[in-house]
Amino acid sequence: MTTTLTRAVPHRPPAPPPPPRRRRTSWWPYLLIAPTVLATAFLLLYPVGRNLVISLQEFGLPQLVRGDARFVGLANYTRVLTDPEFWSVVRRTLVFTAINVVLIMVLSTLVALLLVRLGRWTRLLVMSGLVLVWATPVIAATTVFQWLFQSRLGVVNWVLVELGLDRYRDYTWFADGPATFAILVTLIVWQSVPFAALSLYAAMVTIPAELYEAARIDGAGAWRAFTSITFPVLRAMFGLITCLEVIWVAKAFVQIWVISQGGPGRATTTLPVYAFQVAQSLQRYDLGAAVSTLMVLLLVLALLAYFRQLYRQEDVT
Repeated sequence: MTTTLTRAVPHRPPAPPPPPRRRRTSWWPYLLIAPTVLATAFLLLYPVGRNLVISLQEFGLPQLVRGDARFVGLANYTRVLTDPEFWSVVRRTLVFTAINVVLIMVLSTLVALLLVRLGRWTRLLVMSGLVLVWATPVIAATTVFQWLFQSRLGVVNWVLVELGLDRYRDYTWFADGPATFAILVTLIVWQSVPFAALSLYAAMVTIPAELYEAARIDGAGAWRAFTSITFPVLRAMFGLITCLEVIWVAKAFVQIWVISQGGPGRATTTLPVYAFQVAQSLQRYDLGAAVSTLMVLLLVLALLAYFRQLYRQEDVT
């Protein structure tokens, strides 16, 4: 009988895995973008910082020439905030911004929905027109609107007279406050709709078509599909474009200054125009800087409140 003897082999634990290689941090991408970041930071932060410093100084024409401005603390802000004219301008700016932004968002949404439903060549034609409007320089567009509403040779007066409204013969639009206000609203809305409409259209085409097909099978109409699918899915995009339009409208200066310079009277004086008038007409650059700083602060507070409400809605949904 043969017996097979086996020698016990001692158990060896498995070798530990090699330590992970430490990835070397490459600074090359950061060095490439550093000049752009620094230049952008300088162009954005330096004017804001300089404006803030001037708002805390006594800075008029003599100080601009001599360079001996002295700090006066919050005296400029106290003077501005206790001026009833400032609060009148603030109310006018809020009304002006609200009217423009509501019209821009409504018209842009309608144009974007139209682009989704148009055929290829018709959509291309409409988008080309929107791009041309968007690319038109502000001064050029403002000058065209001045010609359109000119009292004697303006196209608008001619069309209205031809339609039988003879009271608009030689009507001076820019001598009437509400009329000038309405013209400025029309101009800014006309300039702003292309960007918002094209942005919303680009977002709408990313929504799966199956969602609309399912809604159509369930009997949902166009309004129900928009409120149940389009707007909820693109809520963040609508919020972003609204914020951008608020900033664009609130800081509008060139259109107002070229057409009316804040007049007639003060019917179209908004915060940017008011700050420029105080700084240049009165040569009180410190008060103008204070008004500008307060305008930026109001914009920041309004946008923060809007984003807070938007995030709350996102958390609920």
